[in-house]
Amino acid sequence: MTDAPTDTLSAARAGRGDLVRWTRTLIPTSKEAPADAEAVSHRLLVRAGYIRRVGAGIYDYLPLAWRVLTRLCRIVREEMNAAGASEMLMPALEPLEFFKETGRDAEYGDNLFRLTDRHGRVCALAPTHEEIITDLMKAAVSSYRQLPLNLYQIQTKYRDEFRPRSGLLRGREFIMKDAYSFHLTPDGPGGLGEGYEAMRRAYTNIFTRCGLDFTVVEAQSGPIGGSASHEFMVNCDAGEDLILRCPTSGYAANVEKCEIGDRAWSFDGEPTGELEQVHTPNMPSIEEVGKYLKVKPRNMLKTVVFRAAGDASPAGVRWVLAVVRGDHDVNEGKVKDAAGFPVALANEAEARAAGFAIGYVSPRSALGRSDCLLLVDPDAARGMDPEKDKPMFWAAGADEPDHHVKHFNWRREMGKVLDNPGSVKVADVRNAQAGDPSPRDPSARLEEGRGIEVGHIFQLGTKYSEAMGFTVLDPDQRRRPVIMGCYGIGVSRTLQACVEMSHDDDGIVWPAAVAPFDVLITPISADEAGDQMRAALRLADELTTAGLDVLIDDRDERPGVKFKDADLIGVPVRLTVGAKALAEGCVEFTRRARARDAERVPLDQAAARCASA
Repeated sequence: MTDAPTDTLSAARAGRGDLVRWTRTLIPTSKEAPADAEAVSHRLLVRAGYIRRVGAGIYDYLPLAWRVLTRLCRIVREEMNAAGASEMLMPALEPLEFFKETGRDAEYGDNLFRLTDRHGRVCALAPTHEEIITDLMKAAVSSYRQLPLNLYQIQTKYRDEFRPRSGLLRGREFIMKDAYSFHLTPDGPGGLGEGYEAMRRAYTNIFTRCGLDFTVVEAQSGPIGGSASHEFMVNCDAGEDLILRCPTSGYAANVEKCEIGDRAWSFDGEPTGELEQVHTPNMPSIEEVGKYLKVKPRNMLKTVVFRAAGDASPAGVRWVLAVVRGDHDVNEGKVKDAAGFPVALANEAEARAAGFAIGYVSPRSALGRSDCLLLVDPDAARGMDPEKDKPMFWAAGADEPDHHVKHFNWRREMGKVLDNPGSVKVADVRNAQAGDPSPRDPSARLEEGRGIEVGHIFQLGTKYSEAMGFTVLDPDQRRRPVIMGCYGIGVSRTLQACVEMSHDDDGIVWPAAVAPFDVLITPISADEAGDQMRAALRLADELTTAGLDVLIDDRDERPGVKFKDADLIGVPVRLTVGAKALAEGCVEFTRRARARDAERVPLDQAAARCASA
């Protein structure tokens, strides 16, 4: 059973519970897993009759799944309401011009579902509702006296995923709770900081009540935008998101956001030999080039070309070259932060036209160009090998198709650029990985784990209010853009994350708070006039009176089939009513989490035993 502080079976639910017969609902269990199922949670949800695939990334939620979703939504509503938010509902169909106002039609790109109506008007199926809620608030709120406000909804959202996978974890249609808060100030009473912390506490309560093992991590904001951002990650090895943690300070972040502690660097060091150009035909990857040159990827320099976006870059700077070690990956968010202005990965054709040999670019591409900023990661900014205490051997692109160079030396090749502080900057521009120094404790090293993102909160600032002209009068009667936050929970994703976190070889093991039923009663005989069914119905009446939801397996099936299905669907408590135990005035009590620990309980004590489980 879950250790969650509330919503255990011992806390009887408000009002009378539900009684459902197996033969009167739809639970199409199966022995076979779907061929396209990658995650074990996906396989189990299909096999246990919770979901059914309709199309790529599109699923039916069958009665068991809908009961789980209903319980999840109740927990979400209780905590959101307790945090001062008000529920509403916005349309799933959004005119595309709202996205154009904020530029998110381009940011979402092909992930945005677009459709044209009979009048030629282009609309989008909503992935989120920042623009719609901002437009609503712009029309309804004009004074700071009406702030702060927090509005939320639970609704189906849409995203045109290129490759839907893992069932509900990466779908094209999904159920989401999204909330939006509005503030006059970033800090202080009623400010964004206060509202953001209230949502962080509410989310912690929600996922704790759901019985989930989760970590709160720092995150990138992505197409939502804004400054501070945190994700709520369910800890499990099958998660698709990489999390890095400091074992001593408690710091945690996803791989896109994770900082790296200080690393020593210096461009000084003697060359390892004369610069040597080598023909490397038809070798598009670092690994292939490394094998051909007999050089490890860690001794190669990878240079990625970015284009300055917008008008915020310093005068004349159009291109940013990010340099990392060959075994590391450039992080676009960090490149943007280090540059100090918006950037985007360069269009290949445009970059080639500007003189960059894409695929073979080296730091030397910046030589003689006043329109380039060179950003070098500390692990690549080394003239000496720290492990061998001798000059660093580097290989790099030759700035010529199908060619690379050996014995690259920073000081010899790049002296003129290195002596111009405005042209080069050493900064953290790569993804962190296990073993990197912690940014919070110099003595610690980052450790790696995996997780499933179930919640994400953002401090949006004024991105949307400024783009859409949403201002209010402040106490001095001056118009100021409203400061916003947004807060999302993947409700359908949380359902599957519960299964991914809690299952065994026989099936699902639901946390009690979100299970479709509290108790499954399994009479061995389905004879309606028999003692077993009469006892089962009596127990069900006692349990539902106590506020618990009960499923009776009244199918005319062999006991083995019923028991296997009971394990598969994962109801937390099972009462088995058999002739032998019933003759002694008992039933068999079993907790799904400890299926082998069956015990006989007197019939007149069974309901109380379930309620206290």
